Amino acid sequence: MTYQPTLTLNDDRQIPQLGFGTWEIAQDDAAGAVRTALEAGYWLIDTAAIYRNEAGVGEGIGDWSDIFLQTKIWNESQGYDRTLAAAGKCLGRLGRDHVDMLLIHWPCPDKGLFVDTWKALIELRDQGKAKSIGVSNFREDDLKRIVDATGVVPALNQIELHPSFQQRDMRKVHEDMGIVTQSWSPLGQGNAFGNDTISAIAEETGQSAPAVVIRWHIQHGFSTLPRSTNPDHIRDNFKALSFELSDDQMERIDALDSADGRMGPDPAKFS
Repeated sequence: MTYQPTLTLNDDRQIPQLGFGTWEIAQDDAAGAVRTALEAGYWLIDTAAIYRNEAGVGEGIGDWSDIFLQTKIWNESQGYDRTLAAAGKCLGRLGRDHVDMLLIHWPCPDKGLFVDTWKALIELRDQGKAKSIGVSNFREDDLKRIVDATGVVPALNQIELHPSFQQRDMRKVHEDMGIVTQSWSPLGQGNAFGNDTISAIAEETGQSAPAVVIRWHIQHGFSTLPRSTNPDHIRDNFKALSFELSDDQMERIDALDSADGRMGPDPAKFS
């Protein structure tokens, strides 16, 4: 069995570094993809209400119990009461009485509701419906605002992070606050695969370009969530746990950071 590195959350629980993401995986395909991932050795599965595949994810998990499952509260469900209700619906679709991690999907600052939403997540944690709680796409000011209001620091912040958008400022904020950095779109939506540096390192290591990029995330201490519906790709991505990049190779990937590398929405504007 391949050794699975974990990170310690600020609530003393462990989260796997390598997980399986399900964004853009259709409901009908989710069960098969999740089963393939679990059989390959993944034990962190990420989904969200807005992915509209929670039922398929739950079906794919089936009787697997020793996994780390996380989902997210969507923007339209923000607010204390609406979040409590939305979480119940998430659990119903997943077919479980709790998740290992529950996240606020986006801060949606224009709505002005993320503090109340965070208070609801604290209540859900206290009820045992979420073992750990965190956020996604939160900026430094957003993080400080919910901590100032509640005294509860998120266990993790899931942010867009890949070789061309490395989020060094937010990573420093997370380090200072004791928050795990979790990468979404870790492969840069596939854009990294054609990069000459990534291709050269793939050849040097005898590994695929996706595995090289995932390994870069692992060695930086992130939790990361590649996704695929192709069984061969799912298994190949897991090979990132079977080799190491040299300091020189890490530095060459670090040098790919770009000021305009963001591919997803800007959290300051997205609602």
